[in-house]
Amino acid sequence: IKRRIAMGKENFTKRGELMRGKLKLDLKKRIVKALIWSGVLYGSETWTMTKEDVCRLEAFEMWIWRRILRISWTEHKTNEEVLKTVDEERSIVNTIRKRQKNWIGHVLRGDSLLRIVLAGRMKGKKASGRPRTMMLDWMKDKDRGYREIKEKAKNREEWQRWTPGPA
Repeated sequence: IKRRIAMGKENFTKRGELMRGKLKLDLKKRIVKALIWSGVLYGSETWTMTKEDVCRLEAFEMWIWRRILRISWTEHKTNEEVLKTVDEERSIVNTIRKRQKNWIGHVLRGDSLLRIVLAGRMKGKKASGRPRTMMLDWMKDKDRGYREIKEKAKNREEWQRWTPGPA
């Protein structure tokens, strides 16, 4: 994730037209979402994100909007003010979660080795220490386990309407 963010920042700095004042803000936003975010979000369907990763992605998103508006850190503008100026909401993490949900539904509907790996059911002795964060953990809540998620994924229309737990 760090490498993808670094690539996104590099791509942004290479795009000089985003920093020039000749383009309208709406066009700049579309260019960022098409050229910068597509590179950053490549392969994000398989990321297992921690709170730290979510903070990094949100910071990257705010970095982009502040750079487009040419807001210096010395101006002491809050993120909410910047988002209101750009007329956007924080959406990069929600986009990733939406892509993950679509991909997980696709995998759970099929019958492959990938589904077994995604479930994380391994034979052998359990390792010591806290269990690793798994990909499906963000979708599970107190009421739903792996079986319920798998059953829900079988019905494509119901799966698309369903919104999982907190992002």
